[in-house]
Amino acid sequence: PPGAEAEVDFGAVSVCLGGVQTALAMFVLRLSHSGRAVHVCFPGEGQEAFLEGHTLAFERLGGVPARVRYDNLKAAVVRVLAGRDRTESERFITLRSHFGYDAFFCEPGQGGAHEKGGVEGEVGRFRRQHLVPVPQVASLAELNVRLEAADRADDARHIAGRLVTVGAMAASEQPFLRPLPAERFDPSVLLRAKVDRKARIAVRGSHYSVPASYAGREVAVALGGRMI
Repeated sequence: PPGAEAEVDFGAVSVCLGGVQTALAMFVLRLSHSGRAVHVCFPGEGQEAFLEGHTLAFERLGGVPARVRYDNLKAAVVRVLAGRDRTESERFITLRSHFGYDAFFCEPGQGGAHEKGGVEGEVGRFRRQHLVPVPQVASLAELNVRLEAADRADDARHIAGRLVTVGAMAASEQPFLRPLPAERFDPSVLLRAKVDRKARIAVRGSHYSVPASYAGREVAVALGGRMI
């Protein structure tokens, strides 16, 4: 039914970023009823990308589905329990609570391969349609502007067996989505880092300079998903 469900996944993509062939992670959220999807690229599949992908997708869709299907992504699941039960990460619980939707977890392995086929098919379709040949961009921000434009262009396409466009289906579905919260969700992930003698911190394999007065101290880091 309209507004009832969406599916989420990451897909690997390759782009020429600043003249260098680069592997990126593409976050995809697809509404199951209309087929409208949001695509955003990140440097990797870290929890910060997972959280920011949801935030951007719900904002662009203008609402929130009642339920979202997932496989057992580490950004959401700490431990797989019996059946559909999962121990969810604290930040994922915060995300769901903020936006007010339920999570559905697919069975691990081949048993759950068919349970979110819509978004898995969407990853391949979008990659073939909009990322071949390999895009050449100066920055990740430029790439994501292109992806957003491609999402808008896809509103004009027809899914096989449907008489109306994706955009028309999405327009009729939008009133059934739950409203966005009044306050925007902060998708950053909080980490701790030790400042070395050169006044640098290491975060996810990259080094950043901080004021020299912090040398030898531990600092709090708010890590976001996107690079400018």
